[in-house]
Amino acid sequence: MHTEQENNSESELSLKKAKQSTGLDVFKRWIPSIIILPLATYWVINRGEFGLLDNIDLVIHEAGHFFFMLFGKFIYTLGGTLMQIILPSIIATYFLRNNYRTGVQFGLLWLGQNFINISVYAADAQARKLPLLGGNKVYHDWHYLLGEVGILQYDYIVGYTFLGISIIVFIVAVIMPLLTHD
Repeated sequence: MHTEQENNSESELSLKKAKQSTGLDVFKRWIPSIIILPLATYWVINRGEFGLLDNIDLVIHEAGHFFFMLFGKFIYTLGGTLMQIILPSIIATYFLRNNYRTGVQFGLLWLGQNFINISVYAADAQARKLPLLGGNKVYHDWHYLLGEVGILQYDYIVGYTFLGISIIVFIVAVIMPLLTHD
């Protein structure tokens, strides 16, 4: 057993070896947030504009239909959206479990961007004006989903709910240095 004097000695030695935190270290913690904030703001303000990342999200969305095709039409249809949520969530969780804050932040940034993408698609359920892969031969996911649960007339509320979720995710990504410790 360690005596109290040995424990104090070990603690003092450990403190001497510890690196002092400087103002620059604090600034470095916030660099990802400084990058994320304008990106997230841009995506929220320009909701509905199609960009490069949306092409990647579209591929993931379509893959989701494939992975969920064995679970019936409703889950198959929801599978595209589920995959857009699951994949960035897995990435953010992986980095969280490995104590890599910057990875978590950028995983959350991508998740929030996907929620914006989903919000646009869901809000279009009644109007069905968005171009779909497959053209007129395919059905609109959210028109079907909201119709099945009887809330098609509230598509705009569902869309704004997803937008609200994206904003919350973005805020968490930005304030991550306050929520984690190095």
